[in-house]
Amino acid sequence: MQLLESTQGACVPAPESDARCHAMLRVTAIGALVDVTLGTAKLAAGVVTSSHALIADGVHSLSDLVTDGVVLLSAKRASADADEDHPYGHARVETVATVLVGISLLLVATGIAVNAMEQLVGAAAISTPPLWALMVAVVSISAKEASYRYTIRAAEQYRSDLLEANAWHHRSDALSSMVVVVGVGGAMMGLSSVDALAGIGVSLMLAGVGIRLSWGGLRELVDTGLEPARLDAIAEVILAVDGVLALHRLRTRRMGPQALVDVSIRVDRRLSVSEGHYIAERVRVLLVAELDDVADVTVHVVPDDHDPNHVVHMLPARREILRELDQLWLSCPVTLPTAVVVVHYLGDQVEVELTIEGPSTMERGVCAELDRRVEQLIARIPALHRVVVRRPLLVPSGGAETTFPEPTDERRAFGRSSLDRQGTSW
Repeated sequence: MQLLESTQGACVPAPESDARCHAMLRVTAIGALVDVTLGTAKLAAGVVTSSHALIADGVHSLSDLVTDGVVLLSAKRASADADEDHPYGHARVETVATVLVGISLLLVATGIAVNAMEQLVGAAAISTPPLWALMVAVVSISAKEASYRYTIRAAEQYRSDLLEANAWHHRSDALSSMVVVVGVGGAMMGLSSVDALAGIGVSLMLAGVGIRLSWGGLRELVDTGLEPARLDAIAEVILAVDGVLALHRLRTRRMGPQALVDVSIRVDRRLSVSEGHYIAERVRVLLVAELDDVADVTVHVVPDDHDPNHVVHMLPARREILRELDQLWLSCPVTLPTAVVVVHYLGDQVEVELTIEGPSTMERGVCAELDRRVEQLIARIPALHRVVVRRPLLVPSGGAETTFPEPTDERRAFGRSSLDRQGTSW
């Protein structure tokens, strides 16, 4: 999916969201036209024939206009780009609309059920509806099933839960018309109670759809995570990225048709910051590219030996270590060369790498003084477990101090358990 980056750093749908919005508006407008036509016809037939089932079915069709209106309004708003107040976009407008649609269906279902129950316990005679009333319901079944198939195709193409819910409104209307056919047929056979029972069946169907829509929307609003199968697909993409050793934590949530991913990955603890960032970017880009519904990914990098029980904030900060180094360097009787300092936080310990800058040769006295200063640094900082010094290598030859013609490095490691030097030629 093509993406644009908002001012807050979150990824929002690119111009394809406009096409999605226009498609939702077009499909919903066509469905609304069908609802008006069928709803009016069924209400008129129900009033003329005194059929509570047809009246209930007509109300069901017209109630779809409410959901059509909600879709029309929310589709436009939900497609708006992210802004300062909504850095993740407005996709959850669809979610709120879905909850409202579900609640409206529950209210309609309650009203239909009450009316049907009043008919069952009442003593008024019910006229037998004519055959043409039955034909109205039969025509409604075909038209609403066609509306369902047309709408559900668009819902699948544009990953719209709200459009899918509206499609099921069309199908539920078709199914309720089937119930009406049974009720009208029973009334024509002299079984007047069947008509009322059909109305109760329609109300139960509406209530079921309303509960399903409302519950799904509420689950999204409280940040329910993605399904296990979807989590497995996300994890598979992440673990395939070179440099990712393991998943530390994976959290997901939905925002309308989009999925937002928050992941912590474990990488080699000695990687540079830039390489760790490169791996994180690879994870982000691949997730967005390979999983259609993933719109925004936040990647946190943790070292492979990370232990949440370690109190990392109690370890000395880089500034404290540099302050101690400055004091040791400035108090030295000889001039020590400058060094590039790299600090590693390894679990509950600290390791420092010093890379000496300057000429390719060093006097032996300077080297000895450098070693003493490093030992003092370890003594001053209790959490400092090890210091590795990379510097030019001095090699004695023929009893005199000489160096190789070309610069060669020597690495000296100073540990807290023993200050024995371990030189290694590179």
